Amino acid sequence: MKMKIAITGKGGVGKTTFAAMVSRLYAEEGYNVLSVDADPDANLALALGFPKELIDEITPISEMKNLVAERTGSTPGSFGTMFKMNPKVNDIPEKYCKQYNGVKVLTMGTVDTGGSGCVCPEHVLLKALTSHLILGNKDVIVMDMEAGIEHLGRGTAKNVDAFIVVVEPGERSLQTYRKVKQLATDIGVEKIFVVGNKVRNEEDKNFILGEVEADCCLGFIGYNPSIVESDRSNLSPYDANDKIKEEVRSISNKLKGVI
Repeated sequence: MKMKIAITGKGGVGKTTFAAMVSRLYAEEGYNVLSVDADPDANLALALGFPKELIDEITPISEMKNLVAERTGSTPGSFGTMFKMNPKVNDIPEKYCKQYNGVKVLTMGTVDTGGSGCVCPEHVLLKALTSHLILGNKDVIVMDMEAGIEHLGRGTAKNVDAFIVVVEPGERSLQTYRKVKQLATDIGVEKIFVVGNKVRNEEDKNFILGEVEADCCLGFIGYNPSIVESDRSNLSPYDANDKIKEEVRSISNKLKGVI
């Protein structure tokens, strides 16, 4: 199996937590896992359980000005000049990622030049990375996207096998799901799924299922104080307790069956 998935959702619903947990699960199952932190508020490595000293060694790709210049043919710090629109990217994960607990992490960083729709060398390289990495038979790419829907307008998650929208039992996060579904369809993503997080009871599950097509819901993760404690202790939520692992495993198995 090879797979590239993008995980998104309204801010605060637990998308990074889920991205970290599913990445750890696939690594345990023997897959070559690359977790891409495409959220400007980058903390995926922390959620994966990376030690702080290793996190301090991570440099976002967008800040590697010489790499951006080399791959795009641009001049560092320039804007509005000619540059390559299809830079080489396949060797970047191996050269610039950090690995821990069997998961490789690549942090994308932010683009500070121009507006959200700018076409600058940094943006072109980041878009190429998220869209054109080639997967082998045992490769899984898990992309933790920016919260909300703006990244869909920039097209930085095209060519994924599936979008997973993490929601909680509340109208605001489900509204984000509906917007993501519409915009993802517009850029050609056909498989859009939901994971319900912070679920306390059957009423919460039914609330989500009342707003989401049943075959689009991959499953639920219960509200668990252990996840909060793991954050305080600088541990991966995947290591919080066995119940969480089984919930994520159930979701993962259903995902494998529909991709």
